[in-house]
Amino acid sequence: MIVPMIKYSFLVYHSDYNAFLKELKRIGVVHIQKKQKEPSSEMQELYRKISELKRTIKNLETIKNKTEKQPPKRIFTDGEKVLARIYKLENAMENIRQQTSILEKEEKSLEPWGDFSLEHLHQLEKEGFTFRFLTISSSKYREEWEYEHFIRSVGDFGGRHYFVLIETDKDKTRQIELPNTEEIKLPDKSLTQIRTEIINNRNREKVLHAVMNSIAHYETDCLLKYLKKYTEEVEELNVLRQTTEEAEGTVSLVEGWTPEANTQELDDYLEKNNILYLTQQPEEGDEVPVLLKNNRFARLFEPIGEMYDFPKFQSLDLTPFFAPFFMLFFGICLGDTGYGLLILIAVLFARKKVAPSLKPILSLAAVLASATVVCGFFCGTVFGIPLLKMEWTWLTSLKKVMLDSDQLFNVALILGGVQILFGMFVKAYGIIRRYGWAYSLETWGWLILFIGGGIVYLASDKELLSPDMSRYLAIGVLSIAGLFIFILNTPGRNPLINFGAGLWNTFNMATGLIGDLLSYIRLFALGLCSGVMGFVFNELAMELSGDIPLVSQLVMVIILLVGHSLNIFMSCLGSFVHPMRLTFVEFYKNAGFQGGGKKYMPYC
Repeated sequence: MIVPMIKYSFLVYHSDYNAFLKELKRIGVVHIQKKQKEPSSEMQELYRKISELKRTIKNLETIKNKTEKQPPKRIFTDGEKVLARIYKLENAMENIRQQTSILEKEEKSLEPWGDFSLEHLHQLEKEGFTFRFLTISSSKYREEWEYEHFIRSVGDFGGRHYFVLIETDKDKTRQIELPNTEEIKLPDKSLTQIRTEIINNRNREKVLHAVMNSIAHYETDCLLKYLKKYTEEVEELNVLRQTTEEAEGTVSLVEGWTPEANTQELDDYLEKNNILYLTQQPEEGDEVPVLLKNNRFARLFEPIGEMYDFPKFQSLDLTPFFAPFFMLFFGICLGDTGYGLLILIAVLFARKKVAPSLKPILSLAAVLASATVVCGFFCGTVFGIPLLKMEWTWLTSLKKVMLDSDQLFNVALILGGVQILFGMFVKAYGIIRRYGWAYSLETWGWLILFIGGGIVYLASDKELLSPDMSRYLAIGVLSIAGLFIFILNTPGRNPLINFGAGLWNTFNMATGLIGDLLSYIRLFALGLCSGVMGFVFNELAMELSGDIPLVSQLVMVIILLVGHSLNIFMSCLGSFVHPMRLTFVEFYKNAGFQGGGKKYMPYC
C-alpha cells in the first residue's frame, strides 16, 4: 500500500532558518518539495564529485574482494588526501601501462630479428655500411637475391620472410630496390633493453597495485565519510534552493511531505519552538512522494515493481496484488522440483553469509524456489525426469494430481484469465477509491459481461438452466453490461459521445484481450521447455557415457553437471523475465496502473 502523506509549509524567521534545518534533518521525516528542479552550478559540481567518488569506492571494493588482506598501512586519514593519492596512483599506473604497451609493440617488431647489439651496428655504419631491415611475403622471397646482393636471411615468421640488406658507400649512388619488399624502421633499443624495461615497468606497477590494495583495505572508510560529507552538502544546497524568501527576505518558506504516521515528533518540535507551519491533505495534481508499506511477503516483491516504475501517489500500489501471481508463474515456468530444491538449499546457505542488504533479495529467491518445488511436483518433473512416464509403484497414487502437457496448457490459459479479471477488479476498486462509483461503471460492465456471461454459458452447457432461462439471463447480462459500457462509461458526458467511446473501447478490449490471454501460453511453453531440456541432458548422459568402468560414470556425471547447470541458468532467467513481462504488460494494463511517482526521500 501507499503510505498517506501530509503536506507541511514552514515559515521560519531568516536568522533561525539554519538551526531549523538542522533540527529538520535530525528528525528526518520531511521530504522537501522541489520547486526548482534544475540544480545550481555548485550542485552540479558536487554531483560530479559524488559520481567520481562512487566510482572510486566501487573500484576499491573490487580490488579488496580480489586481493588478500595486507598489514595496515594507514598513510592518510583524510578523505580528500586519500582521493588525491588514488588519482595520483591511477595516473601513474595508466602511464606505465601506456609505456608498456609501446614497449611490447617494439618487442614484437624486434623478435623476428633476434637480440643483437645496436652499438656494433652503429660502429659498422661508421665504417661505411648501411643496414636495411626488410620483410616480404614468404612466397615472394627470391633466394637468388642473396647471390646478387649482400643479404643476410633471418627467417620466416607468421607467413613473412625477414632479411637484412647490407649496402656499402658505392651502393648509395644507386639505391637497391627489391620488388614487393617493405622496409622496417627498428627501435633505438635492443631486444634485451626493451624486455628489461618491460619487466621494470611491471614491477613498478606491482608496487603501485600493492599501495592501491592497502588503500582499498584500510582507507575506504575515509572515502565513505568524504562521500557522506558531499551528499550532505548537496542535500543542504537543494533545501536552500527550494526555499523562497517572503516578507522582503525576513521569512523563509519551505514545503515538504511527511508520512501521516510520523508527524508526532515533528509537530512537537514545531509547537515547542513556536514555528509557524500549515498542514494540508494532498490534492489532485500534487507531486506527492511515494512510500510503500506492505506485509512481509509482498515487501519482497517491491524491487520487482520498482524495475518498472513507482506508482503515482493517488493510484494503487499493485505489489501485493501481483506478488502471489508472480511467485506462481515463476514456479510453473521453471517447473522442476529438483531444480527448485537445489536453488532453495543454495539460497538458504548463502543467506547466512551475505550482507544484511542482500538478505531480502535472497529471501525472494527462496520464496520463488519454494514455489518451484510445489509447481514442479504438479508438473511432474524432477531433474528432467518425467514422472508421469515412470512405472514406479510408489508413484501411482501421486500421478493423479500431476498435469500432462494438455492440462498444463489449459491451466496457463485459466491462470491468465483469472489474473486479467482480477486486474479489472483492482482497476474498479482504484477508480472508486479515487473518483467514485460512477466512474467505475464501464469496468464493472466488462466484468459483468465476462463473468456473468461465462456463468450463464457454463450453466446452460451443463443443463443446469432451461433454454428459456438461459436466454433471459443472457439478455439481462448483455443489457446491463451494454448500458454500463456504452451509455454510462463517463458521467456527465453526452450519451452519443459515450456511445462512440464505448464502441472504440469495445474494439480495443476485444483485440487486446485476446492478445493478453494468449500471452499466458508462455507459462506452458517455458515449463515444458525446462523439463524437455533436462530430459535431453539425461538421455545424452546415458548414451554418450559408453561402457568403460569408472570412465563411463565420470563422463555421465560431467554431462549431467554441465547440462543441468546450463539448463538451470537459462530456465531461471526465462522464469524471471517472462512473469515480469506478464506483470508489467498484461496485468498492469488491465489493473489500470499509473506510474510516474517519485520515491519518498526524507531530508536526514
